[in-house]
Amino acid sequence: MTKHNYIKNPNLSTYKRPADERGVSDHGWLRARFTFSFADYYDESHMGFHSLRVMNNDTIAPGGGFPDHPHSEMEIFTYVIEGKLTHRDSMGNEAVLTPGRLQYMSAANGIRHSEFNPSTNENTTLYQIWLEPKQKGGEPVYFEKALDTEKTKDTLTLLYSGSGRSDSTKIRQDAEISFGETEKIEKDIHVDENQDLPHSWIQIISGEVETLGQSLKTGDGLAISNAPDGFSIRSKKNTKFLLFRLC
Repeated sequence: MTKHNYIKNPNLSTYKRPADERGVSDHGWLRARFTFSFADYYDESHMGFHSLRVMNNDTIAPGGGFPDHPHSEMEIFTYVIEGKLTHRDSMGNEAVLTPGRLQYMSAANGIRHSEFNPSTNENTTLYQIWLEPKQKGGEPVYFEKALDTEKTKDTLTLLYSGSGRSDSTKIRQDAEISFGETEKIEKDIHVDENQDLPHSWIQIISGEVETLGQSLKTGDGLAISNAPDGFSIRSKKNTKFLLFRLC
């Protein structure tokens, strides 16, 4: 798993993954930063965090993309930061993802898909995130959702969960993924303790926050385990981030 304190600990533990220490890949049409080992980037100290396996921050040049390729046994999430992403898959789904629109695929027993930047002059920047599923097999699932920007300010919005609670999309893992957005400076967003999901990962999409004595800026990630009273995330500027709660 990792040589760092990503493992379960009876006491609070944190580990910061700075943006500029992530793995790098540059294929011309694709520039990627890897939080965890992926493809040709391998670091035995960064193999994932509990069920969170992939955290890729990709920039795709105009006309570039991934041709048709297979996936299986993985929960896959895509969040577009800027630009557009054209998606096609073997279930017959076709979509153009734009900023604020999220995509979920449960690859299950097998799916094929392609992803391209349809623009002729603008880059597409996104996060692609993989969670290992709780159980293998089953039929693949596809779902899209849009963030309600009128309701996401200065709060956490639950997007995905293993239970499907609070109108979240149900996924095949005991985990929760929330979107956080702060518009007010020095705004605190409190994350309650959850004994069923005692591990958290914060990934900063843009902006800057402070939490548990750590300053986090764009591209930074922070692993948190066993915060006995939960923890607060304080904005230092307008910020967007993803929060993962994991078992």
